[in-house]
Amino acid sequence: MSDIRAASWPAPRRSRRAPGPARQSAMREHNLALALREIAFAPTPVSRADIAGATGLTRATASSLVDALVGAGLVVESGPTARARGGRPATGLVLSEAGPAGVGIEVNVDYVAVCVMDLSGVVRSRHIEAGDWRDEPAPAVLGRTARIVAQVAAESERAGLRLAGAALAVPGLVRAPYGPLQLAPNLGWHDLDVLEVLRAAPDLPAMPLTVDNEANFAALAELFATPAEAGASVPRSFLHVSGEIGIGSGIVLDGALVRGRHGWSGELGHLTVSPDGPDCTCGARGCLEQYAGLDAILRAAGLPASRGTSLGGVPAVDRIVEAARAADPRMLAALESAGTALGVALAGALNLLDLDAVVLGGAYAPLSPWILRFVQQEVSGRLLSAPWSAPHVRASRLEADAAVLGAARSVVQGVVDDPAAWVARVGA
Repeated sequence: MSDIRAASWPAPRRSRRAPGPARQSAMREHNLALALREIAFAPTPVSRADIAGATGLTRATASSLVDALVGAGLVVESGPTARARGGRPATGLVLSEAGPAGVGIEVNVDYVAVCVMDLSGVVRSRHIEAGDWRDEPAPAVLGRTARIVAQVAAESERAGLRLAGAALAVPGLVRAPYGPLQLAPNLGWHDLDVLEVLRAAPDLPAMPLTVDNEANFAALAELFATPAEAGASVPRSFLHVSGEIGIGSGIVLDGALVRGRHGWSGELGHLTVSPDGPDCTCGARGCLEQYAGLDAILRAAGLPASRGTSLGGVPAVDRIVEAARAADPRMLAALESAGTALGVALAGALNLLDLDAVVLGGAYAPLSPWILRFVQQEVSGRLLSAPWSAPHVRASRLEADAAVLGAARSVVQGVVDDPAAWVARVGA
């Protein structure tokens, strides 16, 4: 299955003003990024003079940097800007829709998803192939993935896009940014250099590759969501919970992902809820996943586990929502139990991390009408700081493809953060 959609994303936001102009060896690289960020973050087109005024660069330097950005296809002139004090209008500058684009890739237990996002944040193509990959060896799954990437890349290049790189999202422990994947319990993969296997596929186009946990990329998608997409203003410090068969979380602190010492942070689904609980696929017992994962909810409601995700062929979440809407008593009880267990785990995480909000994403977003109040009850009752500053708990309005969109966004953001590398790459 494939479909094309255009979903506008905002320019990247920052939690504080970038530092002033550099005066040492990396001055030009630093100042290129400084100029591009001024263009990327601006709500309306800015001029060369605006960039000089905002950054402290001279007008000549700002103009030279902009010329380099335009020459590299990162920025385009959009027409005259409005002048607050009259005078001759200046030329406006915006990110180029035809500039370098990022490829997002996600491999999960029952689907492979690939999307392309241009530099301005618009999703230009999206492809999803459903299937059951648990019984297939990793090289076969990643070979299939490479063929999809090749197809999407060819479509993008025909549309005039230049691909800056790709990022792979997987449901497991990853030593970001290049691996290996230490463990993906629901895929049955362990100690696997996924990027090496993916690069070995003959169909994969040559481009830079990175890899990270899918929950981290979903959190990145949430961070850059517009207020309309998010349903509310996005806080700068929050915990994004991705609920599917497994349960992952992305930690965002002051606008930046927190990956931990090895890149393994956020494994909320493997926090112990009950030491004597059921066995988990990770090898431990009583993990949150065994109480609040989709399979666990289905089992508690007396229904067979489907092992299906929200983007797979037969999503388990659809069956759960159908039963909940029909007021099936066993399903309502199962959802209450799942929400309570999730709230207990989240309260522990928030006591440790001190964040502003929790965003329930993935399958938890459509299940929020039935689980949200139980999550909130546990967080309010167990969080030590709740009387003074209770974190807001809400459902994400992003769709189930948040992880693959976040993966593509990470590539685009890399170009914005280091445009000098792209300028050198294209020889501008």
